[in-house]
Order: sequence, then C-alpha cells, then structure tokens
Amino acid sequence: MERPVIDFATVLASSAHDMKNGLCLLIQLIDQLSEKMRLNNMDEAEELASIHYEASRINTNLLQMLAMYRAEKDVLPLNIDSYYLDETLEELVAQNGLYINNKSLSVTFDIEEELSWYFDQDLVSNLLNDIFVNAMRYCNNSIIVSAKTLNNQLHVTIADDGNGYPEHMLQSAISSPQNIELNISRTGLGLYFAQLIAAAHEDNGSYGSIKLENGGPLNGSLFTLVLP
Repeated sequence: MERPVIDFATVLASSAHDMKNGLCLLIQLIDQLSEKMRLNNMDEAEELASIHYEASRINTNLLQMLAMYRAEKDVLPLNIDSYYLDETLEELVAQNGLYINNKSLSVTFDIEEELSWYFDQDLVSNLLNDIFVNAMRYCNNSIIVSAKTLNNQLHVTIADDGNGYPEHMLQSAISSPQNIELNISRTGLGLYFAQLIAAAHEDNGSYGSIKLENGGPLNGSLFTLVLP
C-alpha cells in the first residue's frame, strides 16, 4: 500500500491555527488571574506579567507564520477598511497593559487628531504589536506611539529610549522581503513579516514600507510603518 503524501506546510499551518486559538484563551485567563492578584496585592503579579509577555510573543509568532504561509500560497486575504488610528493604537497598548504596569513603563501617544486610514486592521495591528513588544523589552522606561499623515501617506512610528537597533537589523530593513536572512534570529522573521504586510497594502501603484532608524524623539530605536 502506497504511503499517503503529507503536505507538511498545510499540517503546520493548521496546527499553528489551533495553537493560536489556545494561546488566545490562555492570555485571557492570565489577564483575569492578574486582575484577581492585583486586587489581593499578591507579589506574584510581576512573574505573571512575564508569562503574559511570553505567551503574547508566541501568539504573534504563530500569526506571522500563518500569514506568511497564506502569502506563499497566494491566499493572504486583505480586509481593507477605514479605521481611526487613536482607537487602533490605544487598543494595541491596552493589550499589553499588564506588562506595562508591572514594569512601570511610560507610554505616550502623539496621534494626529481625527486621523483615519484604510488598512487591514488585524494584519497591521499584529505587525505593530510585534514592534511594540520588542520596544517594551528593550526600552529603559519610555515609549512614544505616534501617527500622522505625510505626503499623502500614513506614518505610524514606535520610538523607545533603549540602546537602538543593532546594525544587522538596520541593514535587513533596507532589503526587500525576499532578501531578508531568516537565519539571523527571530528578528529576521519579524522583519520579513513587517515588510510583507506593509508591501501588501497598495494604492495606485504605491506600496507600503517600513523603516528602522536609531535616534528619534527618545534617542533609541525608531520604527516607522508607511502605508499608501
């Protein structure tokens, strides 16, 4: 009897989808437990915040893997609609509130008033969450999340007061998605995903992009997402 051919990529994508759902439930339970611990002034809240951080990071990795699998199969759906940036970015920060509060981080907003834009909220939010999570990890204390229009494009930036991006990350951000070295670390995967999602947003021949710099308002890392 001939052994059936297994499409490992499809199996992996299906498994990742199931794991993602389980992790989302786990993160919700951690949030509920953290609130109970906070009300009872329990000392373990900081450890729970670290668990929440790691679970969120793994969930982000699974979402990235699923999106890249669908892109490779040419079935990456874009659900474009208009969204207000203040609501999108405030929700992004609120999702990480447990870690922010326990680490006593300062997060401020600088968002153009009544700014709305057309994009895929799920994909863009996941992209920005990955950048924000890294900013939380590597900053000293402060993060600024901003959004504005410039040259008829949307610019969303996440700045921190850490030590800045290493040189290999700055060089990778210049590369096209096809040329990014995924074997550098998980960082390579995150940059590939960011490039992929940004470039998937197109308007009249203009494509989205990302930019990594050192400096900015907090003299640390500065990530910019540009959408047409």
